Amino acid sequence: MATPMVAGAAVAAAALAGRYGLVAWQAFKARPRMPRMRKFYEGGFQGSMTRREAALILGVRESVVAEKVKEAHRRVMVANHPDAGGSHYLASKINEAKDMMLGKSNNTGSAF
Repeated sequence: MATPMVAGAAVAAAALAGRYGLVAWQAFKARPRMPRMRKFYEGGFQGSMTRREAALILGVRESVVAEKVKEAHRRVMVANHPDAGGSHYLASKINEAKDMMLGKSNNTGSAF
């Protein structure tokens, strides 16, 4: 006699779990799409390069050793090199940022 009660409870639990799963799936599909990559600085360039802006471009802290600056420069330049479809303007800004972080900048600005 208890078997039909257990079977009924199991069917009800399965139905509730299925309903919960469908509602969760609909909510998952309806959410706005977010990019899965890292969020980068979304601003324009300043008139003259500052150390803060150079650090933002390279993705490093303002007080970082020269080796880390060179690694970051290489990584960003590979992604934005003009020979690989990147922009000449961005490449010049990346180089200017590296020079600023390494202390080689004479603050003349980029060629563009």
